[in-house]
Amino acid sequence: MAAWLFVLNPGSTSTKTALFHDRTCLQAETVRHSPEELARAGSVFAQLPVRLAAIRKALDQALSANRLRPEDITAYVGRGGLLHPLPSGIYRVSPDMLADLEMARYGDHASNLGAVIASMLARDLKKEAYIVDPPCVDEMVELARYTGLPQIRRISAFHALNHKAVGRLAAETLGRTYDSCNLVIAHLGGGISVGAHRQGHVVDVNNALEEGPFSPERAGSLPTRQLLDLCYKKNLSLAETRQMLVGQGGLYAYTGTIDCRLIEEQAAARPDYLELLQAMAYQTAKTIGAMAVSLAGKIDAIALTGGLAHSAWLTGLIQEQVAFLGPVLVFPGEYEMTALAERALKVLRGEEEAQDYVREPWPEDAKRSGEDHAAAV
Repeated sequence: MAAWLFVLNPGSTSTKTALFHDRTCLQAETVRHSPEELARAGSVFAQLPVRLAAIRKALDQALSANRLRPEDITAYVGRGGLLHPLPSGIYRVSPDMLADLEMARYGDHASNLGAVIASMLARDLKKEAYIVDPPCVDEMVELARYTGLPQIRRISAFHALNHKAVGRLAAETLGRTYDSCNLVIAHLGGGISVGAHRQGHVVDVNNALEEGPFSPERAGSLPTRQLLDLCYKKNLSLAETRQMLVGQGGLYAYTGTIDCRLIEEQAAARPDYLELLQAMAYQTAKTIGAMAVSLAGKIDAIALTGGLAHSAWLTGLIQEQVAFLGPVLVFPGEYEMTALAERALKVLRGEEEAQDYVREPWPEDAKRSGEDHAAAV
């Protein structure tokens, strides 16, 4: 069957939208949201009216340009948000899922709005809404979950959608299938996640929100004692500490900007900026090396992807340090929109089964608020 799909991918200050006819993208638009307007709204979910209005406008324009009616759209597909750990796959948007996202039960992130907006657009016309490979995809082996404290376990939170899409592309480049390859994939964006893909499963990956390399806006792994001392001396609240680590960490903390292209341009005249970028590449390469251990050194390829992978200079720095581990493939940008459309199309054609989201019960000792539970998990 032929299908018309409207796909949306919310980011921190923008939302990518696209209209697909089967696997062909007919129109794509990035809807920009004013940082000031979003900041006034406060929480991510409070931004919903602003974002929804802008996305409805983009949808209307796409329909008009392709001479379609709203009822012609077969299904709506959004990027998944922060939910409880899930297997890789495509999921129907359900009331349980929306409830967890609305209260930010597992964390407050722009991606939470992908399912919400897709559902609202679909509901108007009684169509289906889906998400694909949300950031909480969890395929980690048990040994990878341990830390040095029994109260704390490592959590799988990464750019799963793009990791999986690039994994399939890398395997195709090698003339193989994704589930027959061992790959190390590094997504280089506002956050950096590096995963060990063993025959179709991400058996280890750094939590891109709180560990691994520092990135344009995230502090990454830090010396814990120094972090505790800093928070104590500055008398930082929990919210201020989180903002310092995610949003105002990484390159932003050093330069006041998350624009890596601008920092790279200025690096020619600023040795401190040059060294900063070299350090980010170095930390990324070290994490790739760590994930190589997760695969016992049996690596078919290393793949670099994400927005920062457009910089041949930056990817070149990483490649120099990791090439001894295996061939390095570069897939600049993100392949998320195509991945969203292709997986939904498989479901509509009966080639793949959509999964149902089942809400987890609240722990007895957890308070009934998303913020408290997000901290608990």
